[in-house]
Amino acid sequence: MKKPATLQEALKYYFGFDTFKGEQEAIIRNLLEKKDTFVLMPTGGGKSLCYQLPALLMEGTAIVISPLIALMKNQVDAIKYISEEDNIAHFINSSLGKASIEQVKSDIVSGKTKLLYVAPESLTKEENVEFLKSVKISFYAVDEAHCISEWGHDFRPEYRRIRPIIQEIGNAPVIALTATATDKVRGDIKKNLGISDATEFKSSFNRPNLYYEVRPKTKDIDKEIIKYIKQNTGKSGIIYCLSRKKVEELAGVLKANDIRAAAYHAGMDSSVRSSTQDDFIMERIDVIVATIAFGMGIDKPDVRFVIHYDIPKSLEGYYQETGRAGRDGGEGNCIAFYTNKDLQKLEKFMEGKPVAEQDIGRQLLRETSAYCESSVCRRKLLLHYFGETYEPDNCGNCDNCLHPKKKIDGSENLLLALKAIVAVKENFKIDYLIDLLKGNETELILAHKHDKLEEFGAGADVEEKMWNAIFHQGQLAGYIEKDVDNYGLLKITKLGKKFIKKPISFMIVEDNDFDEEVDDSSEQGGTGVADEELYSMLLDLRRKVAKKHDVPPYVVFQDSSLEAMATLYPINTDELQNIPGVGAGKAKRYGKEFCDLIKKHCEENEIIRPTDMRVRTVANKSKAKVNIIQSIDRKIDLEEVAKANGMGFDELLDELEAIVYSGTKIDIDYFVEDVLDEDSVDEIYSYFRTSETDNIDKAEKTLEGDYSEEEIRLIRVKFISEMAN
Repeated sequence: MKKPATLQEALKYYFGFDTFKGEQEAIIRNLLEKKDTFVLMPTGGGKSLCYQLPALLMEGTAIVISPLIALMKNQVDAIKYISEEDNIAHFINSSLGKASIEQVKSDIVSGKTKLLYVAPESLTKEENVEFLKSVKISFYAVDEAHCISEWGHDFRPEYRRIRPIIQEIGNAPVIALTATATDKVRGDIKKNLGISDATEFKSSFNRPNLYYEVRPKTKDIDKEIIKYIKQNTGKSGIIYCLSRKKVEELAGVLKANDIRAAAYHAGMDSSVRSSTQDDFIMERIDVIVATIAFGMGIDKPDVRFVIHYDIPKSLEGYYQETGRAGRDGGEGNCIAFYTNKDLQKLEKFMEGKPVAEQDIGRQLLRETSAYCESSVCRRKLLLHYFGETYEPDNCGNCDNCLHPKKKIDGSENLLLALKAIVAVKENFKIDYLIDLLKGNETELILAHKHDKLEEFGAGADVEEKMWNAIFHQGQLAGYIEKDVDNYGLLKITKLGKKFIKKPISFMIVEDNDFDEEVDDSSEQGGTGVADEELYSMLLDLRRKVAKKHDVPPYVVFQDSSLEAMATLYPINTDELQNIPGVGAGKAKRYGKEFCDLIKKHCEENEIIRPTDMRVRTVANKSKAKVNIIQSIDRKIDLEEVAKANGMGFDELLDELEAIVYSGTKIDIDYFVEDVLDEDSVDEIYSYFRTSETDNIDKAEKTLEGDYSEEEIRLIRVKFISEMAN
């Protein structure tokens, strides 16, 4: 085929496509005219073609600044596949040896290389800057440009040095591309790159094929994920976790349950990451468990589900990661597991950072929690966040739209909210306004003398959750807006001012209730077990065993363990150890009677046990657990143990509970004696001795607030260790 004469022919010649997608052609023509260009296009919209095609057509070499080595390799390979020349595209980064870098430079000088991919860190190296000064640069493409912005979901300082380096190497047109950017981020990117006059191309953020759902995160999350994957056998999926440790643990659990899965995070060897990525693309594995380091630019169009094990730090991150699903326009299920506790942990991680950065981080977290907890159409919320209006009230493809909640009239409360914004001169954020309306005498409110305002306490009888819904849905309806330059400050729109003068009906839906104790069956109406009859028999047996051993029933097995037994039907002690909360010690001490009962029940009722759905756990190789047990053996202060393992005291208590509830005995008397007097220990211990439940909230109420949650949990650990193990 002869070389192309037109842009249309070039598209067909190089990429095999007959037509451009969306605004691709306009973007490419703008760049060919050597104009600065800003591209906002959702994942799967065809961003890379916007700089790859002009690079092949223009004189010189295009510099593509890209954040990830994996992404560069993937894109360079893709360009080589469509070209007869192997040296048409190269990358320079830390993974290349000296000889390879010299070969790349030789190909660039000879004019063979049209695209050079570099990480921002490599671009700023003196030897690379000196070399690139001698090269004819066609243009600079800054991919994943949101990394430039402090408001972006992945702040990278090196990205903010790009403009000075471009000026040093030699000016040429700049094209900045991102899949996630609010108005604030967009302004930040353009200012930082010095392209304030860039022609802007903004595609719709709506991905109609993606289904969005948020589920409560409970103790049974692993089981829920395994069940989902088994129901979607053979489909490709990505599970995102925030920590490397969780990535490895979950990948281990999935593999133990015969799921073709692998872990992926930045702490792994680059060759392992690269082969894992190839295995996923070539479908040798079905599921990748990863930190956000995975997936940027991965050209796999048929990822059918993206699961968020942990909620991301921002909606930009969430949108970017869910965008990996259904890039071919087919099925794409995006399921996020949410608990407010995760957000509290993320807030704790911010401590010690500069105040401005903490403030930004908290604002982004608040947006994420609002998205998770809202009962409004998730598509509408996401698009609104990115400055786009989605007109329909029901998208028909998210959990909130498929199971809509009843609407209630919120016009009276909206009027109060709008008046509160006016009263504080449009100078405060949502948290402050809710405190004002609730009548909370915070330090800040007293300092501003806003406790003297008529609006102070005007909405004291309305729950905080409802106020959140009012403010967020007020924004969606166009009555309230956020100040882009002062992120988070609420302002009244023209429509809002009109509403104050003449209120009209304003129907809203209450936010979803993500109660932290959602997984505690004793607090629920039903147990959700597969076999209610067996569950009832197990409860009876537990009472008898508890009576025989003179301990409360929950000491034998917790309710959640009995529920799992009535669903998974373990019939020997090995299988019993796959049940959450049952370690080797418990299985040995109490297991036989329970297994015999289950076996007999299965035989009498001809029950086929769901062996494929049995969740196998993996031996916890966590160094932390071993360190904790060894430290306690050496009688080291528990505060020091927490510090040494990089965790807060409440996280240490989580670990101690997991250790004793699974059947391991530990002796923490040396620490307990230091922090509590003998009478206090006896009182809390006696409570658990006679209580029917080990629930902390109930313990706090019964003990009438005389002890802190930490103190009660500490004695509960001592009690379970001594009585159950």
